[in-house]
Amino acid sequence: MMVRTRFAPSPTGDLHVGNARTALFNALYAAGHGGQFVLRIEDTDAERSSAEKEITLLRDLGWLGLRWQEGPDAGGPHGPYRQSERGALYRTYIKKLTDMGMTYPCFCTPAELALARKAQLAAGRPPRYVGTCAHLSAAETAARTAKGLKPALRFRVPGDGQTEFTDLVRGPQRFAHRDIGDFVICRADGSPAFFFSNGLDDALMGITHVLRGEDHLANTPRQLLIMKALDLTAPHYGHLSMVVGQDGQPLSKRHGSASLRDLIAQNYMPLAVMNYMARLGHAYIDMDNKLMSFAELAAQFDMARISHSPAHFDENHLRHWQKLAIANTSDDELWIWMKHGADAAGGTTLESIVPKNKRQLFVQTVRPNVLLSAELKSDYKPQFDVLHWARTLFGDHDFMMKDGLAALSDAGAEYFKKALTGLADNPEYKPFVDALASTTQLRGPDLYKPLRAALTGDTHGPELKQIWELLGQECVRQRLEKAAEIAKG
Repeated sequence: MMVRTRFAPSPTGDLHVGNARTALFNALYAAGHGGQFVLRIEDTDAERSSAEKEITLLRDLGWLGLRWQEGPDAGGPHGPYRQSERGALYRTYIKKLTDMGMTYPCFCTPAELALARKAQLAAGRPPRYVGTCAHLSAAETAARTAKGLKPALRFRVPGDGQTEFTDLVRGPQRFAHRDIGDFVICRADGSPAFFFSNGLDDALMGITHVLRGEDHLANTPRQLLIMKALDLTAPHYGHLSMVVGQDGQPLSKRHGSASLRDLIAQNYMPLAVMNYMARLGHAYIDMDNKLMSFAELAAQFDMARISHSPAHFDENHLRHWQKLAIANTSDDELWIWMKHGADAAGGTTLESIVPKNKRQLFVQTVRPNVLLSAELKSDYKPQFDVLHWARTLFGDHDFMMKDGLAALSDAGAEYFKKALTGLADNPEYKPFVDALASTTQLRGPDLYKPLRAALTGDTHGPELKQIWELLGQECVRQRLEKAAEIAKG
C-alpha cells in the first residue's frame, strides 16, 4: 500500500507556525516512505476564504521547500482539491446516510444549544447534544419546515459501545458513544460541517496517514463513525501537541514570530526553518545538530520520536539553524539572499552600495556576521545587519558605536600617529599589523580593538584582514586620520 498523507489548510489568513510544522511532518513522512503528499484546500468558509490568501498559502509552503504530488495547482486523479468545488460529492454521500436512516433534521437554535451545554457543564457532564430532535415524527418535521425553519442535519451516533483507534502519536484511544452525542454533518444553510467533509475527503482521496493538531483528537471518533457507516476506508490519524512560546502559552504575535510569513519577512532561510521545524517536537537521533536537506530529513523522520509534550518555539534555536544555513550556502546564493533581505528593508539597494568587483569578497567577509540579511526585529543589532556592513565598508563611515568611541579614546592619538606612519611603509595588512605591534608594544585586544574601531566604528565584526582588503590603502588611511582626530578629543 502506498503511503499518502495530506495537509488541508483553510485560506483564511497567514499560515501559523504550528500548521506549517504539521504540513512539514506530513510531507516528510510521505517522502520517507516513497509515498505521496496531497494538498487540499478547505475553503468552505466563503466569507473568510479568498483566492489571494490561497495563492499566498501555496507560495509560503513552496518557500518552505514542500512539494505536493496532488493539489489545486498540480491536479491529480482525486480532484477537485478545493472543498468549495466538491459540493456535489458531499450531497451524494449525505443522501446515502439519510437513505440509510443515519441522519435526522435538527431545528434547535444556537441559543437552545448553548443553554443545554451550559447546564451540562454545570452538572459536571461532558457537553453533548441531548437528542431533542432525534425522534421528531415526519409530521412534526413537515410542520416546522412549513413555518420556514431550516434544519441542520445530524448524524445518529449508536447509543451503546465505543469507537477505538490507535493514534499514530498517542497510542490507543477509546471514546464512548454516549459521550459523543449526535453531531451536525450539514449546516442549516446546506454547507457540510468539518467533521463530515474533512473525513469524507480523506477517505475518497485514498489518504492513508494524517498528522494533525491535538485539537482535532475529539473529531476523530466522529469521522471514523461516518466512514464506517459509508463503508469507506479511514486513514490512520496521529495528533500533534501544540506549538507554544517559551512561556508555555499558545504561540502568538506577542512571541515575535507566530506565522510562516513572519519568518519569511525576517528573511530566514527556508533550509534553516525546515531544519528547525523538523525538530520542533521531533528528535533526530545522533543528527539533532546536523543541517540536512529535505530528503535527508525525510529519510530519518520517525513518528515514534514525536513528543507528546507541547513543543516550545525558541527563536534562539531557530537562529542557530539560520547560522548553519548561512555557513553552508554558496557565495552566489548568499549574495542573492543578502540582496533580497536588504532590498526588502527599503531605501538604498545593496547593489548600489557594494561595487560589483568586490561583491564576492564582501559576502565572504560578512558571512559570519549576518543573521537575517537585514535585521527587521525590535532587538536590532547592527553587527548582524548586512546593510550596516555595506554602508560601513563602502559608505561615508559616519557610524560609530559607543564601544568604538571608547576604544579610540583609550588608544589615544599617539596610537593612530604610529599607525599612519606604519601604513606608509606597509600597505599590506600583515606587515602593517606586525609593525604597529612593534612600535606600540601592544598585543591582543589592546592592539586590535582601536584598529577595528577606526576602520568599522565598532569593536566587533568580520575579520580585519578581509576588511582591510575591501577598504584598500587609501580608505584605510582616511579612516585612521579620522580616528586620530577623534582620539585627540
